Amino acid sequence: MMTEPGFSLFQITLQQRAAAVEDLLSELLSDRPRTGEISRPSRLMAAIRHGVLNGGKRLRPFLVMESAALFGADGPAALRVAAALECIHSYSLVHDDLPAMDNDDIRRGQPTVHRKFDEAAAILAGDSLLTYAFELIASEETELDALARVTLVTALARAAGVGGMTGGQALDLEAEKNQPDEAGVIRLQAMKTGALIRFACEAGAIIGNADSKDRQRLAEYGSAVGLAFQLADDLLDVTADARDIGKATGKDAAAGKATLVSMHGIEWTRRQLSGLVAQAEDLLEPFGQKAVLLKDAARFIAERQS
Repeated sequence: MMTEPGFSLFQITLQQRAAAVEDLLSELLSDRPRTGEISRPSRLMAAIRHGVLNGGKRLRPFLVMESAALFGADGPAALRVAAALECIHSYSLVHDDLPAMDNDDIRRGQPTVHRKFDEAAAILAGDSLLTYAFELIASEETELDALARVTLVTALARAAGVGGMTGGQALDLEAEKNQPDEAGVIRLQAMKTGALIRFACEAGAIIGNADSKDRQRLAEYGSAVGLAFQLADDLLDVTADARDIGKATGKDAAAGKATLVSMHGIEWTRRQLSGLVAQAEDLLEPFGQKAVLLKDAARFIAERQS
């Protein structure tokens, strides 16, 4: 994979992790049926690939791999868990873009799945990715002991389900009609965006068979960077150009949604982002030099421009 001169170790590693996940997903999402499958409808698979293999930073897989690396466990099993998480994330974007949800036409600079194909194909593509993610983790091809696989499946189901991402999306839709207060916005964002990022970080500790203290530390780091991710996203919605970030901007304001940016302003948000980066770095101190890239990730998330 080609990298540009002057890229930092973090940027190079992010690209390398993304390429590894992309390669695995390309293989897993081919038209060739896997053992136990009858066939893979070609148009459905094309819709799935359009929703997954469309670029993106693959930040959540990176967090899985780098958190696992703290415990020397960033091998094939971590890569499969990272790919499973990206399937969940991609499914959520495909469904969120639907007219009944956020009604978006562009995702990562390309037509959304329901625009390129149709709404039925987008719904089925998301359904397929959701179920496939759990198969990837539960399969014996993921070379972890059975308890670790069950623990990962349980944690991911909770992060992605009614008490996490999908519940957060429900709250987000409700917020268009009934504006939440600040505590409500924080809860919504911790569920819709933060839960999967928290899982990504905690998953590395589970894969690495870390003790409960380290697992909790990684989960708290994930919560901090998850909130930073959403704050940065809300900031971009106000300050960025749609051509630069590959999706529509200004949608929160147009829909009348309350965000922490709209409540407190741009400068307050930037101060909060700095504080979240400091909190994330603090949580990683016990891991020493092994956590350098995760510290860089926190800064990248807070300062990103797309």
